[in-house]
Amino acid sequence: MLWDTHMHCKFSGDSEAEPEAMIDAARQKGLGGICFTDHLDYDFPSDPPGLFELDLAQYEAEMLSLKDKYEATFPVYHGIELGVQPHLHKKLQEVVNHYQFDQVICSSHVVDGIDLYYKDFYVGKEEQEAYLAYFTSILENLDGFTDFDVYGHIDYVVRYGPNTNKYYSYEAYKDVLDAILQKLVSLGKGIEINTGGFKYGLGHPNPTEDILKRYRELGGEIITIGADAHEPKYVGYAFEKVTPILINAGFRYFTVFQERKPVFLPL
Repeated sequence: MLWDTHMHCKFSGDSEAEPEAMIDAARQKGLGGICFTDHLDYDFPSDPPGLFELDLAQYEAEMLSLKDKYEATFPVYHGIELGVQPHLHKKLQEVVNHYQFDQVICSSHVVDGIDLYYKDFYVGKEEQEAYLAYFTSILENLDGFTDFDVYGHIDYVVRYGPNTNKYYSYEAYKDVLDAILQKLVSLGKGIEINTGGFKYGLGHPNPTEDILKRYRELGGEIITIGADAHEPKYVGYAFEKVTPILINAGFRYFTVFQERKPVFLPL
């Protein structure tokens, strides 16, 4: 009865999925509930511009309608995935203040104005330099924006690097990763196990098992679960791997956010 609390539908610029199709997929897979977390990435370097500038009012209205419709049979929550960049902190704070989300995921998709998905970010850099730039950007964002619940897919960059995760490990980036995790723990913030890493052929979740374990060792207790699905067939993707990974990392509970408050459910 795990919950999928990181998913996207037609309100995200990179999805065409109908929300009810995502709900149906979750119910068919026997999930305990879901939380939509559509993208809001201001100043995203996209063509066309504004691809990820979510219509917040329409999104909230439809999500609340779905929550009411399924209230008696299946929990449907709604959150948001904020694409964070240092110059956006004040603007994102205004969004969080204005809308009533169940969960706020903070994610780094863009560094120095460049989308990590594209090779441009890696041109002229050694792979380690590029990965360090990404992790350092997370620390910079944590110094300026803290009104979120969970930091998403902390090692997202390895999905798209020149060698993906072939030479990547927690140990190789231990100092900066520990700094990130220590900061999150000190702020009382969570991380997620994002099974999208399995979909991308990494053989591991984002972040990796060692990072999940280290977060727990440092005192972190808030762990959410998400497949990062953008279409129904990926809802709950590879969730059969989740419980053994989390138990091995020292977790006995996973977390669902309701009205920005953590609810702990047994694994």
